[in-house]
Amino acid sequence: QVQLVESGGGLVQTGGSLRLSCAASGSVFSINVMGWYRQAPGKQRELVATITSSRSTNYADSVKGRFTISRDNAKKTVYLQMNSLKPEDTAVYYCVVGPSTVIVQTGFGSWGQGTQVTVSS
Repeated sequence: QVQLVESGGGLVQTGGSLRLSCAASGSVFSINVMGWYRQAPGKQRELVATITSSRSTNYADSVKGRFTISRDNAKKTVYLQMNSLKPEDTAVYYCVVGPSTVIVQTGFGSWGQGTQVTVSS
């Protein structure tokens, strides 16, 4: 049982940067793994990045070298620093958390409300 509040989305030009934040509240036991999905119309849902409580990270190939996921365990907050943004990064970004990587990867964790990221060409 966890609630997620996301912020940081918006409109940015190609090559620009945005930093998404997701603050968790409620059960501290269900946020061992935190991550970000993105969904765009006509495209498959994509798991962008994950990070464990020990700060082990994984990234989708499409964002490697450009995005950085981090977390502040004391604040129960996960961040996604997005640099060198491209139009194809345009999507609704969702914060997802769960007790394990499998839970997050299969979409069975807790989801945030989503925040729109739009990259103009």
